[in-house]
Amino acid sequence: MNTGSPEQISNRLYWVKDNLLAGDFPPAERAIDDPEGLLAIGGDLSAERLLAAYRAGIFPWFSEGQPVLWWSPDPRCVLPPAEIKISRSLAKRLRNGHFQISFNSAFAAVMAGCAAPRKDNPNTWITESMKTAYLRLFQRGYAHSVECWRDGRLAGGLYGVALGRVFFGESMFSLRPDASKVALAALADRLQAKNFSLIDCQVDSEHMRRLGARLIDRARFIRLLAEHCSMARLTDWDTAA
Repeated sequence: MNTGSPEQISNRLYWVKDNLLAGDFPPAERAIDDPEGLLAIGGDLSAERLLAAYRAGIFPWFSEGQPVLWWSPDPRCVLPPAEIKISRSLAKRLRNGHFQISFNSAFAAVMAGCAAPRKDNPNTWITESMKTAYLRLFQRGYAHSVECWRDGRLAGGLYGVALGRVFFGESMFSLRPDASKVALAALADRLQAKNFSLIDCQVDSEHMRRLGARLIDRARFIRLLAEHCSMARLTDWDTAA
């Protein structure tokens, strides 16, 4: 993530105030073009502020040592659960049953896996403050994880935030080939059963495009949130809605 120094961007951005209401954000269409989608700076990662941000089509993304940076890119990458693409190789893995899936059983471990350094990027945006904030959302029933296990060990997974009928995906990881894809397939299957309309993938990604994600303009995304996103929590994973 190359955003420049806080001094370079602060004059162009709305400053979120720590002492104001959680929904202290400008309209998403005020996001700047360089870097693409950056909307606001500052504030905290309280549960109330994070939930207000998601409902407005905004999410936090920043590196260690930076203030909180808030984003709303245009276009937005989304995946309707029913439109996930299962390749032949992935379908074979799903049929073989080598992986076992669980939900919300190892949230902190999944976040740690997502935060671990990767070959193509030794840095991480999942800072200690982010881990604390999303664990707080998990404890309140808004953040969720999908775990993929192999031989009793965590092989991959993903986590995100669910509000109403929208799942806001945050990150995924794999320690075994296709483990994160298996977790995503399990998520999409369960969200379909619970009448979810959308998985938000945030930014464009070839990896997610191959799995069926597509781009929509930000204005349409905001309209979809107004229709499908609410403060309702995703409850029992094991039953249909």
